[in-house]
Amino acid sequence: MDASFKLCSICRKPIGFGEIWWSCSVSTCNRGKTALYFCSVDCVDAHAPTLRHRTYYAEEQRAPTREAFLKAREEEAERESAREQARRDKNAESRRRIVQLHTSSNQEAEREILVIASRLKSYIRERSGMNTSDGILEKLSDHLRALADIGMESAASEGRKTVLARDIPDL
Repeated sequence: MDASFKLCSICRKPIGFGEIWWSCSVSTCNRGKTALYFCSVDCVDAHAPTLRHRTYYAEEQRAPTREAFLKAREEEAERESAREQARRDKNAESRRRIVQLHTSSNQEAEREILVIASRLKSYIRERSGMNTSDGILEKLSDHLRALADIGMESAASEGRKTVLARDIPDL
């Protein structure tokens, strides 16, 4: 069982439960597990040159009671345990799984145009000055579907649910 709340960060004197202690006004001195605790204003002044504070002041604080301190420590341990369990659950979910391709019997989806007509026609006109037939859209969509199928098979064989650029073969 701890006999004191904290130790002074400079002189290592114990700061008892319910006693007054001092903190530095600079935010980097008060962060989480690296927070600094001081038994007196003199100790606050002693740490400032070491950390090269330009401006600072000592803030008076009161240590919690032993009961409040122990309760807070238990609550923090429970929160940490819950965070660790959530991390384990997330890691278990993110493990690679073999996925199956969904086969669609929907004929409309297989014949849907996948190319933006205005963009394609604009590209061809700017590059060559030629016009574009509407029949090219279906042909290009068929090619895109074939490339997408290859990509889906590659991703599934590696146990991924995301098709990446590396799954699509180069031309």
